[in-house]
Amino acid sequence: MSVDAIDIAEEIRNALPGTEETIVQYLAGYLVDDAAEDEDTFHITRNILESAVAEGHDEALDRLLTRLSDMLEEQIKARSRSKGPVIRKLGNVMDMSKAGAMSNTIAFSEGVDLESINKSKASRVDVKKLEKQEAKLRAKIEKRAKRDLYEGSKLLESQRKQQSYEEVFMKVNSLEAAASSKGKSKDIHLPAIDVTFGSNRILTGASLTLASGRRYGLIGRNGVGKSTLLRHIALREVPVPAHITILFVEQEIIGDDTLAIDSVLKADVWRDHLLREERVLNDRLASLEKEGDERRHEDAREEAEARLAEVHERLADMEAETGPARAAALLAGLGFSESDQQRPTKLFSGGWRMRLALARALFVKPNLLLLDEPSNHIDLNALAWLEDYLQTWPGTILVVSHDRAFLDAVATDIVHQHSNRLDYYKGNFTQFYATKSERDRNMRKEYENQVVYRQHLQAFIDRWRYNANRGSSAQAQMKIKILEKLPDLEPPPSEDTEKFRFPDAEKISPPLLQLSNVTFGYTEDRPILSGIDIDVGADSRIAVVGANGAGKSTLIKLLTGELAPLAGQVNRNGRVRVAYFAQHHVDALVPSQTPVAFLASKFPGKSEQEYRNHLGSFGLTGGLQLIGTLSGGQKSRVAFAALSLQNPHILLLDEPTNHLDIEGLDALMTALSAWNGGVILISHDERFITTVAKELWVCADGTVSKFSGDVQSYKKLIVSNINARP
Repeated sequence: MSVDAIDIAEEIRNALPGTEETIVQYLAGYLVDDAAEDEDTFHITRNILESAVAEGHDEALDRLLTRLSDMLEEQIKARSRSKGPVIRKLGNVMDMSKAGAMSNTIAFSEGVDLESINKSKASRVDVKKLEKQEAKLRAKIEKRAKRDLYEGSKLLESQRKQQSYEEVFMKVNSLEAAASSKGKSKDIHLPAIDVTFGSNRILTGASLTLASGRRYGLIGRNGVGKSTLLRHIALREVPVPAHITILFVEQEIIGDDTLAIDSVLKADVWRDHLLREERVLNDRLASLEKEGDERRHEDAREEAEARLAEVHERLADMEAETGPARAAALLAGLGFSESDQQRPTKLFSGGWRMRLALARALFVKPNLLLLDEPSNHIDLNALAWLEDYLQTWPGTILVVSHDRAFLDAVATDIVHQHSNRLDYYKGNFTQFYATKSERDRNMRKEYENQVVYRQHLQAFIDRWRYNANRGSSAQAQMKIKILEKLPDLEPPPSEDTEKFRFPDAEKISPPLLQLSNVTFGYTEDRPILSGIDIDVGADSRIAVVGANGAGKSTLIKLLTGELAPLAGQVNRNGRVRVAYFAQHHVDALVPSQTPVAFLASKFPGKSEQEYRNHLGSFGLTGGLQLIGTLSGGQKSRVAFAALSLQNPHILLLDEPTNHLDIEGLDALMTALSAWNGGVILISHDERFITTVAKELWVCADGTVSKFSGDVQSYKKLIVSNINARP
């Protein structure tokens, strides 16, 4: 039986849990590709694993290598047979100590030593060549270790081909298939799907069931494969019925000279295609009118008119005439002013281009809309509008999100991805959490009852099995049979909990940080913020909300000292330490370094184990994988670990919840609530704001002022203002 890299990787993970994923990936490929190619395959494997795991795993390593050797035995034998000379038994005893070194050329002949014919001296090992080969092997190992984990995915092949949006759209959603969808069910039910990603199993025999018109929230830990599943569905790597249209919002659009409003209109490729065809047919009919009433012209005219009628019918079905108004309304809801809608897309930043991508998907109205963390790219104002808009979405939605408030507002069902399977729950996230908690409690209770029952049987058996009393002995034998027939008892999965820990801030006398009547602008005639008065102390818990571009990040940079005011006063305690978590924290990380090396370069003076322990206090184990191969949530954990090493008195957090999974977000909220320093945060996550902040400040109209209500009141105000627009 052939063994592939997935089987090898699974075996290593089971035998040595916690091994760095990059090393698992490399060894899986190395053993499958190079088994029997290198003489010391398993010796090299052991050395690599010994360097990657903690001491005290010798027995586990021995068992693993024995198991891998058994698994690869057939492949090694097959490769050995297909290469090299046949091993022959020597006819005479040879004293190797007296013989010269074996010839390099004897293997090429039928027993004739070509090299010894031409040389009188015994051959010697070429040290330089040996060193060169060792260097090549080291380079090979390093190359594989640094290889991005996603290289094995077929999903990225389409991205490398640089296909245009229109090409991918028409390939995934053919016009003919969509036209024939009338009257067909839009439900998706795939009873057993397998999804792999490189050598990782994402799903095994999982059931994918999506009822038309329902809104599903897809949740799971960072790295479990949620985005991978969405990509498989989007590219029809799983057999979704062809008549169901799919659109996946994942990447920002490419900026060019296309106006924002036109970019949205062109997103519906069918509409754009039919409108162009309509213009061509009208031009053709106009030219035929000038040709006269010849029979051949009459036939061409009838054919064009018939096709034009079909085009008009399809355009009417998709409500093409309402396109410009719908596109403008979508852009307005996502924060684009009328003037912004007439700007070329190349003038927008990455975050605003993501909003454009979202507007384009909403405009197309596919049967199945796939969203990957949509709240990461929009402010609280736009998020409030999006929640309200999606609640009346006519099709099916599958959205990956770690924002509980968003899932509570939008989701009708929750899909929990874990352990290579999908579990389904009716209701929003709060209902899912209550149901799952109850289910987990019942499973633990049933497991404990089963353990007690089996212990009771075993105790009876141990007491009476060899008793001279025949009756008791017979009962013991009966109990043995009962015990043997019981199914294997597996403990319920343990609860996934994380803990973040910030070091206690040392006490210093107030005031810590103050802005008094501050005005800021890049030019004196155009201030961005003015009249700012804010006092940040050790007990401050302030959330700043407002539309993107209103000046929230500018306020944070004034507090850090990165920007200087045009007017007013900034008072800062000389001993205060302020740590800043930037929205684009990834830019400050070095992709080619490991987390341990990154911390050591920024905060030298500790041992490797101390850095690893510190990373572990933020949910990142190991710390020896390259930062460039980490997920967004893992990179955030590295940034938080670096932040805490500054021993700050005040934390300034700009969108800290982006990329964190629900468990990581819970850990962050708990850590901040217990911390004794001051916190100012910018966030779109309602639950995070409600849990951590005591005050809500709104950044709008060139100033920052305290809001008297809570987050819910603010969101309702935003939605009502948007809906009130003409």
